[in-house]
Amino acid sequence: MRNRFGRMVVVAIALAAMSVWPVHGQQVGDEADGWRTQLNQELPLLGHRNWILIVDSAYPLQSSPGIETIETGASEDEVTRIVLAAIDRSIHVRPVVYMDAELPFVPEKDAPGVSTYRDGIKVMLGGGPVHYLLHEQLLQKVHQTSGDFRVLILKTNQTIPYTSVFLQLNCKYWSDDAEARLRAAMKQAPHSAH
Repeated sequence: MRNRFGRMVVVAIALAAMSVWPVHGQQVGDEADGWRTQLNQELPLLGHRNWILIVDSAYPLQSSPGIETIETGASEDEVTRIVLAAIDRSIHVRPVVYMDAELPFVPEKDAPGVSTYRDGIKVMLGGGPVHYLLHEQLLQKVHQTSGDFRVLILKTNQTIPYTSVFLQLNCKYWSDDAEARLRAAMKQAPHSAH
Protein backbone atom coordinates (compact mmCIF):
# COMPACT_ATOMS: atom_id res chain seq x y z
CA MET A 1 0.00 0.00 0.00
CA ARG A 2 2.83 2.39 0.90
CA ASN A 3 4.71 1.71 -2.37
CA ARG A 4 1.55 2.34 -4.33
CA PHE A 5 1.00 5.68 -2.58
CA GLY A 6 4.66 6.62 -3.23
CA ARG A 7 4.28 5.86 -6.95
CA MET A 8 1.11 7.96 -7.10
CA VAL A 9 2.94 10.90 -5.51
CA VAL A 10 5.81 10.57 -8.03
CA VAL A 11 3.35 10.44 -10.94
CA ALA A 12 1.45 13.47 -9.60
CA ILE A 13 4.69 15.46 -9.25
CA ALA A 14 5.79 14.47 -12.76
CA LEU A 15 2.44 15.51 -14.25
CA ALA A 16 2.53 18.83 -12.41
CA ALA A 17 6.08 19.48 -13.63
CA MET A 18 5.10 18.69 -17.22
CA SER A 19 2.26 21.20 -17.09
CA VAL A 20 4.51 23.95 -15.69
CA TRP A 21 7.64 23.40 -17.80
CA PRO A 22 7.01 23.82 -21.55
CA VAL A 23 8.98 21.88 -24.13
CA HIS A 24 12.24 23.79 -24.77
CA GLY A 25 11.67 26.57 -27.27
CA GLN A 26 7.98 25.90 -27.73
CA GLN A 27 5.05 27.91 -26.51
CA VAL A 28 1.46 27.03 -27.18
CA GLY A 29 -1.06 29.76 -26.41
CA ASP A 30 -4.34 28.97 -24.68
CA GLU A 31 -6.19 31.11 -27.19
CA ALA A 32 -6.25 30.65 -30.94
CA ASP A 33 -4.78 34.13 -31.48
CA GLY A 34 -2.02 33.81 -28.88
CA TRP A 35 0.58 33.72 -31.63
CA ARG A 36 -0.61 37.11 -32.93
CA THR A 37 -0.20 38.64 -29.50
CA GLN A 38 3.26 37.11 -29.23
CA LEU A 39 4.22 38.43 -32.68
CA ASN A 40 3.03 41.94 -31.78
CA GLN A 41 4.98 41.85 -28.51
CA GLU A 42 8.19 40.51 -30.03
CA LEU A 43 8.36 42.35 -33.36
CA PRO A 44 9.40 45.70 -31.80
CA LEU A 45 12.29 43.87 -30.11
CA LEU A 46 13.48 42.11 -33.27
CA GLY A 47 15.84 43.81 -35.67
CA HIS A 48 18.64 43.39 -38.14
CA ARG A 49 19.81 39.72 -38.28
CA ASN A 50 16.77 38.29 -36.52
CA TRP A 51 14.53 35.88 -38.42
CA ILE A 52 10.82 35.08 -38.53
CA LEU A 53 9.87 31.77 -40.13
CA ILE A 54 6.38 30.77 -41.25
CA VAL A 55 6.64 27.01 -41.61
CA ASP A 56 4.64 23.97 -42.66
CA SER A 57 3.43 21.42 -40.14
CA ALA A 58 6.35 18.99 -40.63
CA TYR A 59 9.06 21.61 -39.98
CA PRO A 60 11.34 20.20 -37.26
CA LEU A 61 11.37 21.51 -33.71
CA GLN A 62 14.86 22.95 -33.43
CA SER A 63 16.55 23.00 -30.04
CA SER A 64 18.99 25.92 -30.29
CA PRO A 65 18.55 28.35 -27.39
CA GLY A 66 17.80 31.36 -29.63
CA ILE A 67 14.86 29.66 -31.34
CA GLU A 68 11.28 30.03 -30.17
CA THR A 69 8.62 27.89 -31.88
CA ILE A 70 4.93 28.72 -31.62
CA GLU A 71 2.15 26.47 -32.91
CA THR A 72 -0.35 28.84 -34.53
CA GLY A 73 -3.07 26.36 -35.52
CA ALA A 74 -3.67 28.64 -38.52
CA SER A 75 -3.11 28.33 -42.25
CA GLU A 76 0.22 29.30 -43.73
CA ASP A 77 -1.49 31.86 -45.97
CA GLU A 78 -3.11 33.58 -42.98
CA VAL A 79 0.08 33.63 -40.89
CA THR A 80 2.20 34.86 -43.82
CA ARG A 81 -0.24 37.69 -44.59
CA ILE A 82 -0.37 38.79 -40.95
CA VAL A 83 3.41 38.65 -40.46
CA LEU A 84 4.14 40.55 -43.68
CA ALA A 85 1.56 43.20 -42.77
CA ALA A 86 3.05 43.59 -39.27
CA ILE A 87 6.55 43.97 -40.71
CA ASP A 88 5.26 46.44 -43.30
CA ARG A 89 3.68 48.56 -40.51
CA SER A 90 6.89 48.52 -38.47
CA ILE A 91 9.23 51.51 -38.55
CA HIS A 92 12.42 49.53 -38.14
CA VAL A 93 12.57 46.29 -40.15
CA ARG A 94 11.99 44.95 -43.65
CA PRO A 95 12.04 41.31 -44.76
CA VAL A 96 14.61 39.58 -46.92
CA VAL A 97 12.69 36.56 -48.20
CA TYR A 98 14.14 33.08 -48.52
CA MET A 99 12.32 29.96 -49.68
CA ASP A 100 13.22 26.36 -50.40
CA ALA A 101 14.91 25.79 -53.77
CA GLU A 102 12.95 22.53 -53.96
CA LEU A 103 9.56 24.31 -54.13
CA PRO A 104 9.52 25.04 -57.89
CA PHE A 105 10.16 21.33 -58.58
CA VAL A 106 7.49 19.80 -56.33
CA PRO A 107 4.97 18.15 -58.71
CA GLU A 108 1.24 18.62 -58.27
CA LYS A 109 0.66 14.85 -58.47
CA ASP A 110 2.82 14.30 -55.37
CA ALA A 111 1.63 17.37 -53.47
CA PRO A 112 -1.91 18.40 -54.44
CA GLY A 113 -2.34 22.15 -54.08
CA VAL A 114 1.32 23.07 -54.60
CA SER A 115 0.63 24.89 -57.89
CA THR A 116 -2.02 27.05 -56.27
CA TYR A 117 0.35 27.72 -53.36
CA ARG A 118 3.19 28.77 -55.69
CA ASP A 119 0.89 31.20 -57.53
CA GLY A 120 -0.53 32.58 -54.28
CA ILE A 121 2.79 33.14 -52.53
CA LYS A 122 4.11 35.15 -55.50
CA VAL A 123 1.13 37.48 -55.20
CA MET A 124 1.43 37.65 -51.40
CA LEU A 125 5.11 38.57 -51.61
CA GLY A 126 4.23 41.35 -54.04
CA GLY A 127 6.62 40.25 -56.74
CA GLY A 128 9.60 41.21 -54.60
CA PRO A 129 12.87 39.30 -54.73
CA VAL A 130 12.97 35.78 -53.27
CA HIS A 131 16.26 34.03 -52.52
CA TYR A 132 16.06 30.28 -53.08
CA LEU A 133 18.34 27.93 -51.12
CA LEU A 134 18.16 24.19 -50.57
CA HIS A 135 16.10 23.31 -47.49
CA GLU A 136 19.13 21.91 -45.67
CA GLN A 137 21.05 25.14 -46.29
CA LEU A 138 18.20 27.19 -44.85
CA LEU A 139 18.04 24.96 -41.77
CA GLN A 140 21.79 25.44 -41.34
CA LYS A 141 21.46 29.23 -41.69
CA VAL A 142 18.77 29.28 -39.02
CA HIS A 143 20.85 27.06 -36.72
CA GLN A 144 23.94 29.26 -37.11
CA THR A 145 21.98 32.47 -36.57
CA SER A 146 20.22 31.20 -33.46
CA GLY A 147 23.50 30.97 -31.57
CA ASP A 148 23.64 34.78 -31.38
CA PHE A 149 20.31 36.11 -32.61
CA ARG A 150 16.64 35.41 -31.95
CA VAL A 151 14.64 33.27 -34.41
CA LEU A 152 10.85 33.20 -34.13
CA ILE A 153 9.22 30.19 -35.82
CA LEU A 154 5.47 30.25 -36.43
CA LYS A 155 4.29 26.73 -37.21
CA THR A 156 1.16 26.42 -39.37
CA ASN A 157 -1.20 23.64 -40.40
CA GLN A 158 0.20 23.61 -43.97
CA THR A 159 0.68 20.08 -45.35
CA ILE A 160 2.43 20.87 -48.63
CA PRO A 161 6.21 20.26 -48.52
CA TYR A 162 8.89 22.92 -49.05
CA THR A 163 6.48 25.83 -48.57
CA SER A 164 8.09 27.46 -45.53
CA VAL A 165 8.79 31.19 -45.76
CA PHE A 166 12.04 32.34 -44.14
CA LEU A 167 12.15 36.08 -43.39
CA GLN A 168 15.53 37.48 -42.46
CA LEU A 169 14.93 40.90 -40.96
CA ASN A 170 16.95 43.84 -42.15
CA CYS A 171 16.96 47.52 -41.24
CA LYS A 172 14.09 49.42 -42.89
CA TYR A 173 15.67 52.86 -42.59
CA TRP A 174 19.14 51.85 -43.85
CA SER A 175 19.30 50.34 -47.34
CA ASP A 176 21.77 47.82 -48.73
CA ASP A 177 22.97 50.53 -51.13
CA ALA A 178 23.61 52.94 -48.25
CA GLU A 179 25.57 50.22 -46.44
CA ALA A 180 27.66 49.54 -49.57
CA ARG A 181 28.45 53.27 -49.94
CA LEU A 182 29.42 53.49 -46.27
CA ARG A 183 31.79 50.51 -46.54
CA ALA A 184 33.34 51.89 -49.74
CA ALA A 185 33.93 55.27 -48.05
CA MET A 186 35.53 53.56 -45.06
CA LYS A 187 37.94 51.66 -47.35
CA GLN A 188 38.90 54.90 -49.13
CA ALA A 189 39.52 56.86 -45.93
CA PRO A 190 43.09 57.20 -44.74
CA HIS A 191 43.80 55.03 -41.74
CA SER A 192 44.19 57.14 -38.64
CA ALA A 193 46.39 56.16 -35.75
CA HIS A 194 44.56 55.18 -32.60
